[in-house]
Parts: sequence; structure tokens; C-alpha cells
Amino acid sequence: MPELPDIKAYIHALEGKILGRRLLRTRIGSPFLLRTAVPPIEELTNKQVTRFKRIGKRIAIGFENDLWLVMHLMIAGRLQWRAPDAKAGGKSGLAAFDFADGTLIFTEAGSKHRASLHVVQGDKALEEMDPGGIEIFDSDQNKFKDALTAENRTLKRALTDPRILSGIGNAYSDEILHAAKLSPVLLTQKLKPEEWDRLYVSTRDVLKLWIDRLCTEADKEFPKKVTAFRPEMAVHGKLGQPCPVCNETIQRIRYADNETNYCAKCQTEGKPLADRSLSRVLKSDWPRTLDELEALKRKR
Repeated sequence: MPELPDIKAYIHALEGKILGRRLLRTRIGSPFLLRTAVPPIEELTNKQVTRFKRIGKRIAIGFENDLWLVMHLMIAGRLQWRAPDAKAGGKSGLAAFDFADGTLIFTEAGSKHRASLHVVQGDKALEEMDPGGIEIFDSDQNKFKDALTAENRTLKRALTDPRILSGIGNAYSDEILHAAKLSPVLLTQKLKPEEWDRLYVSTRDVLKLWIDRLCTEADKEFPKKVTAFRPEMAVHGKLGQPCPVCNETIQRIRYADNETNYCAKCQTEGKPLADRSLSRVLKSDWPRTLDELEALKRKR
């Protein structure tokens, strides 16, 4: 699922393509995609793109008259930039947005119809779509700690809960915890002061590294291969491969739809995470599906 750095890269690329341009036509190819009826999507026709926002893992495109087009790519949704009036992309093509200089294609692999599109009007309606997690780059260490300790969760769950932190998922949480040298199943209310220091710094550093890297790539071409598995990553998706820090073999925890990669030597004092007590922890702490996790929203 595209996470904060990926969404930032998409927005960075879209700013260069459609900011200030008028949407000439919208073609919806899937009846499952559009989740709102008011305002109708036709209201966007001939409106100029005026701004962009990231709402958690959602891309929000602002138009004239305070209208917003909000995309949630979920696991298999992706965006493509093609020539004007390009075809929507066969069975995977969910929608096409035509501009004078090109067409933005919204695709989704598979048949689970998780990706979504909303049209809303006004900042208040947009804010209501926000799950409520704090923005790491707008937060000091005290606010960060308060958010993660409001409930006693495992670090993996706390980092990926959209009500706690905005925009982080499986991939970058693995990279953050490896950089911080912390176990993914360590409970938030048991962290020591020096561990909070490492976690806060690592969260900011890892995300900034990848935002800068992906936005630099987006300067060269529109993001084409948006994936959670990148060769430069330290542990995520690297099961069985050597840790780049200590050369020990990367391990994995799997529970329902959730997966965590980690280095036992760097993060868990050399102990593999696999026993019955761990299974009980995961069952009580992690939702069974990523859909459940993404649906979480802070009570207002």
C-alpha cells in the first residue's frame, strides 16, 4: 500500500502535471470506485486544479469552488500519467481524468475493489476524512510520545495505526524500527527514555530519506513502479537476506494480513519472535485485515 513517502511523490509529480490546469472530462470505469454522490463528480468538469493535500494515505486534489477529489489507493491502486485521451487501462482501469496535456489514469490490480474515490466540498468535509493521526514532521518528541502511549500497543501496531500516526504502514514501520534498533512487539508504555529518542529520530529520518529519494525520482518521470519492496530497504521484504548492519538473516512475523520483517540481532537481542505468547499478543493488538486497520478513525 502506498505510504507517506509514496503519496508525497505522487503529489509532487501531479503538481508538475495538473496544477493550474482544468479538468476537461472524467471517465469512471468501475461502479465500485466512486463512494459519494453529492456533490456529483460532474461538478469538477472545467474546474481548475488549485492545490493538493495528503490526508493520511489519501491524495486530495483541490479544485475551484472548494471542491476536492480524494483518492485512496489502498493496496493495489496506482496512478499513471499518459497521453491526452488515453484509454483507461482495460480491466484494471478504474477512472481516467482528462486534461489538455495528458490523462491521469487510476488503476487497481485484482478484483477486491478496495480503492476508492470521493468528491467533497469544503475543508470541513475534507477534515472529516482524516483518521486523526499526528503528522510526524509537525510534532515534537513529547507529542509523538503522547500519541503512541495513549494506548498500550506494540510498536508495530502504534506506528501503523492511522489514528496515532499519519501515513505509515507495513513497509516504513519495518524500516523505522530497524533503524531505531527496537523490537516490533515491544509495548509502547514500556519504552525507556533513550528508546523514545531513537524511535522519534528514526521515524523522522527514515521518512525524510524516502520522501527526498522518491520525489527526486518523480522529478525525472511520473512514478511508475510504486511498490513497498525496494532494493534499498534494510529489512522490509528481505526475508532470508542478510541484514545490512550485522549480516544476520532477516526474520519475519506473519499474522492474518499483517507482516513484519526484522533483524533479531539488531532489534530483539538475538531472539526470534515466534511462540504462543507472541501469537496471543498479536491477536489482541493487530486487526486481522489491512482493511480494518485503514478503516480506523479517531473519535471526534
